Amino acid sequence: MDEEYDAIVLGTGLKECILSGMLSVSGKKVLHIDRNQYYGGECASITPLEELFSRFGAPPPDETYGRGRDWNVDLIPKFLMAHGLLVKLLIHTGVTKYLEFKSVEGSYVYKGGKISKVPVDQKEALASDLMGMFEKRRFRNFLIFVQDIKEDDPKTWKDFDPNNTTTQQLYNKFGLDKNTQDFTGHALALYRDDDYLNDPAILTIRRIKLYSDSLARYGKSPYLYPMYGLGELPQGFARLSAIYGGTYMLDKPVDEIVMENGHVIGIRSGEEIARCKQVYCDPSYVPNSVKKTGQVIRCICLMDHPIPNTRDALSSQIIIPQKQVNRKSDIYVSQVSYTHQVAAKGWFIAMVSTTVETDNPENEIKPGIDLLGPIKQKFVTISDYFEPTDLGTESQIFISASYDATTHFETTCLDVLDIFKRGTGEEFDFSKVKHDLGEEEQ
Repeated sequence: MDEEYDAIVLGTGLKECILSGMLSVSGKKVLHIDRNQYYGGECASITPLEELFSRFGAPPPDETYGRGRDWNVDLIPKFLMAHGLLVKLLIHTGVTKYLEFKSVEGSYVYKGGKISKVPVDQKEALASDLMGMFEKRRFRNFLIFVQDIKEDDPKTWKDFDPNNTTTQQLYNKFGLDKNTQDFTGHALALYRDDDYLNDPAILTIRRIKLYSDSLARYGKSPYLYPMYGLGELPQGFARLSAIYGGTYMLDKPVDEIVMENGHVIGIRSGEEIARCKQVYCDPSYVPNSVKKTGQVIRCICLMDHPIPNTRDALSSQIIIPQKQVNRKSDIYVSQVSYTHQVAAKGWFIAMVSTTVETDNPENEIKPGIDLLGPIKQKFVTISDYFEPTDLGTESQIFISASYDATTHFETTCLDVLDIFKRGTGEEFDFSKVKHDLGEEEQ
């Protein structure tokens, strides 16, 4: 450890692991430390099942749950957009060599007490039960416009400049009603609140195109999930880092971040000091440089059946837009199962999550819990959401934000790319990234 590094990364949460991989691949000498004995930090995968029950103070699982070692339960499950940022980063860093993915079977939205498939093309728009006949036609025309638009070709804009008009003006142009705007913004464009309505329309158009392009890759939904759970991701980055000369240390206490004239110069663990130019870390390593901006509630639910009304999908995501349940934040429901090798045969793992808005968080996720049917066991966590108060420009300590309530990785990747830019002074160049996960992942 008594060496000098370009960067030291603290914590093996997914954001830190991605950054470690990006820095290693770009030629940096990286030391990656975690005070825990396991990879993943707060987004670890727990196995065997007995450890999950013990972690939450529950009596051991009985024999109906099958073999404990067949379970890999993510504490913060999230899906990957098949054409999204994380997949591109995985390909860029080469981590896909160590992972196998499987598509998620269904993408749904909640409206008026019902679960409906998210419509994403002309055919689905006309068949959807989310809209009346005339609204279906308006929405179909909207989707055609979005798919045909090319940012560098004003001829495709059809007298509507998407850079200098808002998303609300775009919706108004096609006469979309409030319900259609609701599921379009939250289940297709994956916004978490309605602030986006006043942002440039091109941002929403890009997000809808991302959803559509991701869906087109494998057909059932735009989402992918790693076999054996998300815990495979940080371990994949560990293998990658080793190939590029990086060093990983688990179960290594971090006693001090050593500073000199306001700049980080190293990390002390016991009597050892590793010197460095930069530090990248999660909020837990620098409590005095972050602020609490909210809380997230998550409920892990173990079930012996798929979520009702999802066409018996063995994996799925359901988004409950905020206005459907008189909230400011969406509620997210995700489900994976034994088909992803994360549960014993015949078992399912659902997660319901949202941003806390009241002093009764468990009541806030009730609309999501009510969709699940009978639950055999559930585990509830409420975690603080932290954001950095120091951008790292002077200190050269670059801190990630906590994981939000979303069940997809797009916001996670935006945070990683922002940290990468602050740390290196450069935008990450996606033009150099191929996009091919290979056939074996499906």
